[in-house]
Amino acid sequence: MKLTYKQRIFGSFFIIFALFAICIIYIEQRDEKKYRTEALESKLDGYAEFIHTFIEQNNPNDSSNAINFNRIVTYLPKEIRITIVTVEGKVLYDKDVKDISKLDNHLSRPEILQAKYQPFGTNVRMSTSTRHEYLYFAKAYPDYFIRVALPYNIQTKGLMKADNMFIYVVVGLFVVVLILLNITAGRFSKSITKLKNFTSDIRDNNPMPQEISLPDDELGEIGNQLIAILKQKEAGKKEIELEREKLIQHFHHLGEGIGLFKPNLEKIYANTYFIQYLNLIANKPTFEVDSVFELDEFKPVTDFLRNKQLDQNYYIYNIESNGKIFQIQIVIYEDKSFEVSIKDVTRVEKNRRLKQEMTNNIAHELRTPVTSLRGYLETITQNVLPKEKQEQFLERAYQQTIRLSTLIEDVSLLSKVEEYSSQFSYEKVNLSQLIDDVRIDVSNRLSENYIKFYSNIDHELTINANYTLIYSIFRNLVDNTINYGGQNIEIHISNSLDDEEYVYLNYYDTGKGVPEEHLNRLFERFYRVDQGRTRDNGGSGLGLSIVKNAVLFHKGKILVKNRENGGLEFLFTLKK
Repeated sequence: MKLTYKQRIFGSFFIIFALFAICIIYIEQRDEKKYRTEALESKLDGYAEFIHTFIEQNNPNDSSNAINFNRIVTYLPKEIRITIVTVEGKVLYDKDVKDISKLDNHLSRPEILQAKYQPFGTNVRMSTSTRHEYLYFAKAYPDYFIRVALPYNIQTKGLMKADNMFIYVVVGLFVVVLILLNITAGRFSKSITKLKNFTSDIRDNNPMPQEISLPDDELGEIGNQLIAILKQKEAGKKEIELEREKLIQHFHHLGEGIGLFKPNLEKIYANTYFIQYLNLIANKPTFEVDSVFELDEFKPVTDFLRNKQLDQNYYIYNIESNGKIFQIQIVIYEDKSFEVSIKDVTRVEKNRRLKQEMTNNIAHELRTPVTSLRGYLETITQNVLPKEKQEQFLERAYQQTIRLSTLIEDVSLLSKVEEYSSQFSYEKVNLSQLIDDVRIDVSNRLSENYIKFYSNIDHELTINANYTLIYSIFRNLVDNTINYGGQNIEIHISNSLDDEEYVYLNYYDTGKGVPEEHLNRLFERFYRVDQGRTRDNGGSGLGLSIVKNAVLFHKGKILVKNRENGGLEFLFTLKK
């Protein structure tokens, strides 16, 4: 938790003054304890000197020595324990031990060892002979050591303990100072607290309160300036939020994937299309947008970011995945952040390829009749030919012009269906009457190839459709049968059923049919099962493609299959 300004000031002074007070108390207590200890040691030293004087006045070699020691006890406090130890460590006398012969050598006692090399020795320890704790004081003399001891009890500890009055005084002063410091810091931090709360609202984008009370001082002036800045900021924030919402809505409905990234490849924003396309390209489910740069398909992006030229800030390339074509574009901004867009260009790219292929096919299809036509005309104009030969060449040239005209009409119709479908109008079309019109128009060709034509369409069956396109469906199916089905065959057209939305139609012939491997490609433009025979018969190669597009234009579907008894069968629907 972050501390307030007042808490920081109060805490800093508290720590400084607390450390100062602790140091003062420690030093005073240490000196006081040292003084009391020295006073107690001085008192014990006086007892030792008194005993030494008594021993010198009473010859320690006299036979009445023990009585003399017992006599000296009467002059000293009762709690004082007296021990006389020779320089060799033998105990001559101990007040609290009756049988001193059992006492061991005392030279190893800490206080005796200290007294041996220092003016005196002291120690607090448990007595091995009486099993009581004592404060020992020992002093060395020429012929012996005198050791006096006080029981180390509460009373003795109190004599050595420093007086606590100084601590109480210091603590009292400490409390008074803290109270005064708290009052002073509170007054001083009041303005800062208000200013801090105000700046926090600015930082957290909180709405500005209706009434703002600031102190009449320098901090208040700063606060008033911040209020003016905040008002400008809130107005700008609303505008930015509005523009941001517009931008997000634009990205959401754009129809292409947009991802914005920081220079370190961290995601800033990605719309739903970006995630969907990323899953399609990655061929596995992923919701980590940052993982886009780990895919092999996006290696050109990372290579461009790593090795881009200074004068180039965008890069475009296409990839294919799962039957779709995606255009990847990267744009780098001035702050080194960048945008990656993923656009599904499958339809556009396929249309482009289809148009290119169609252009090539048209050029290829036009080349043969134009070359033939040119050859016939050059032969006629540059040579003197018999009349019969000349008429034969003119007839062939005429047939090539018909073929060219048919090809141009088919290409024009197919282009209009695909790109200008809105130009086709709808009308009520009687299917039975339309099929009769087709039969009449091709009656001569049917007779030439001995083909029988049967129509079993309800005479009242009508649909809302474009007459030209519906006519092209049946005319191209019939032309396809005449061109490729062979002679002495039959054509049958019927409507198997119909409902409220669709008409279900069946067209079949009893001709040669086609090998199974060609069925799936019959509706492709310029696709030929038999190249040579097709050109001889004069077909444009677009008939069945026109049929399929006309059916699709009327919201229908079409299928083709070989019949068991021979021939091709087309099953298709037309929306009423």
